[in-house]
Amino acid sequence: MNEEQLLQASPQQELPFINRELSWLAFNFRVLQEAEDKRVPLLERIKFLAIFSSNLDEYFKVRVATLKRLIKLKKKTREKLEEDPSITFDQVICEVKRQQNEFGRVYRESILPDLRRENIHMLTENDLNPAQQQWVKAYFEETLAPLLLPIILDATETHLFLKDQTVYLGIKMDDPKTEGDKPERFSMLEIPTKKLGGRFVKLPTEGEQRYVMFVDDVIRYCLPLLFPQYRHFDAHAVKVSRDAELDIEEEVSGDLMAKIRKSVKKRETGYPARLLYDPTMPQDLLDRLMAHTGISEEELVEGSKYHNFRDFFQFPDFNLPRLKYDPQPQLVHPLLEKEPSILAAMQKQDYLVHYPYQSFDYVLRLFNEAATDPNVTAISVTLYRVADKSAIAKALVKAAKNGKLVTVVVELKARFDEESNIYWAGKLQKAGANVIFGIEDLKVHSKLGLITRNENGTLVNYAYLSTGNYNEDTATIYADYALFTADPRLTRDVEQVFNFFVDRQTDKKIEHLLVAPINMREKFVGLIDREIRNARKGLPASMILKMNALQDERMIRKLYEASQSGVKIQLLVRGICCLVPGVAGLSENIQVRSIVDRYLEHARVYIFHNNGEEQYYVASADWMTRNLNRRIEVAFPLLHPNLVAQVRTIIDFQLADDTKARDVYNNYVQEPAAASVRSQYKTYEYLRSLVPEGMNPERKGK
Repeated sequence: MNEEQLLQASPQQELPFINRELSWLAFNFRVLQEAEDKRVPLLERIKFLAIFSSNLDEYFKVRVATLKRLIKLKKKTREKLEEDPSITFDQVICEVKRQQNEFGRVYRESILPDLRRENIHMLTENDLNPAQQQWVKAYFEETLAPLLLPIILDATETHLFLKDQTVYLGIKMDDPKTEGDKPERFSMLEIPTKKLGGRFVKLPTEGEQRYVMFVDDVIRYCLPLLFPQYRHFDAHAVKVSRDAELDIEEEVSGDLMAKIRKSVKKRETGYPARLLYDPTMPQDLLDRLMAHTGISEEELVEGSKYHNFRDFFQFPDFNLPRLKYDPQPQLVHPLLEKEPSILAAMQKQDYLVHYPYQSFDYVLRLFNEAATDPNVTAISVTLYRVADKSAIAKALVKAAKNGKLVTVVVELKARFDEESNIYWAGKLQKAGANVIFGIEDLKVHSKLGLITRNENGTLVNYAYLSTGNYNEDTATIYADYALFTADPRLTRDVEQVFNFFVDRQTDKKIEHLLVAPINMREKFVGLIDREIRNARKGLPASMILKMNALQDERMIRKLYEASQSGVKIQLLVRGICCLVPGVAGLSENIQVRSIVDRYLEHARVYIFHNNGEEQYYVASADWMTRNLNRRIEVAFPLLHPNLVAQVRTIIDFQLADDTKARDVYNNYVQEPAAASVRSQYKTYEYLRSLVPEGMNPERKGK
């Protein structure tokens, strides 16, 4: 998507803003760029195809479904909206179609030829030699056929329900027994990916040649075995993405868990946001499918022969490690690694752990130690997204069973993680923990922990503050910061946040943390205003702001004002960015960069020059209206110079990145040179260099 396309889609306001929906699609296109980038190992490029596809599925289930809801509003209500949802919807569908065409080109012209160069061959039903034909037939009869349940679509319009995010084959075939001009019969067949444990079938190797097929194509080839009474088969893939927005009345007095559980079940039967179909599908087959499902032309979106490319997460690696990223074993923290007790270490100083470069084990050690320490009296934690087999949740269960006062704020509205959170909420309740299910009209997105310990009759608090979730799975791929601190300036504020969860009173005295919706917006605006005042006085004034998304109009207007006042602003925005940089007289002092690479940039960092006495805040919050107004978010200051130096070094790598950095229009910052900077690799090298000589820098067993 180029600059003209994005700006044409901007709201017709007195200041330029990039359309949020198209900005998100521009971000997903950066993911697709990684799939084509020859510098990325081949099997990793295939994973980026899967990420692109998975992202787009979620986008249709949530954002496009929401647009459709807005379109259905009454005209007078729609007129109150800032943008016409019908226009936005048309622009989105047009851009999605363009990106899907580009996706197909990358797959056909880049991925498949490179696979062949590595002696990996993606076979279709038309490519099999005689020996492979026999093998595929045997595999079908022994493994696939028992899992298939075809449904004949007759002339009556009986209702056919298509499962969410499941690939089906629509099949047209001839019945030789039928007399007359219309011998066609139609059938639907679910591809049993889950039951098979994957979407791909590996065929026997021939020397160094490796062969793999989509399950879809195995079925296509074997349709005569499945339907021996028919002939002339024509099979095409379809997939439905259903509305995933939970319809919940977020009332504290109600049973929120029951409502969530009910809504999660309804998600599978939500109205369709799109029907993705093979454009080569015969019209009569598509008509028959629409008649049986009740899906209208409004939901139709052209796809390709294959859908659910997110299944490429399971593409076989053929035991070829050279086609993957070189290993980056998780590093030890040079100071925490030597400490037998995390709590005792926190008494001495603050520690910042950098995920995924450094091990997540330190937070697991912290909470396991707290669970068994007889002097620990209470543990409070916010859980947003936890792993299915969460070691953190298990430690909290153990703590509750050991008689600690355990308070867990569980966010049941963490989209697509509701079921896991419900499960652990139940386990914690049974163990005796006090479980709080969020707050009315607010989603708890902060990542906090507070441990209270009785030390010689005095209660001492220890805090864990992070930009990432308590999730040992995502901690290996999300780039985040985590602060371990016993600094009373911070622990007092963390205690106040947990008091807010209990009593819902917003009059808390919070001095050092920025907490949404209590004081975060006000404090950020104040920090920007200070830079504006300094610039107008002729003093140095600048900001470095790193976040996942920049959408809030009030904050963007404030950044425009700062730029006009002469404040130099460097933005690192991974995803949505509605601000338009480089506009003369408005935003010429603003630079925007986005980094998409091996790890998901997830940490939010806000740096304010403050006339040479820089202030650093690390946060869970983006500058989106939902984060600042409708979520419980926390930004915490870095108060110690050594931690500031670590973060600044890493941020400087990112600002200098000329390998994986793009602008908001997806142009690479510059072509890589001999001394190019790839920030994530520089970060790993830097953190490795902090480990003293004689200490193994790599985490054992990783």
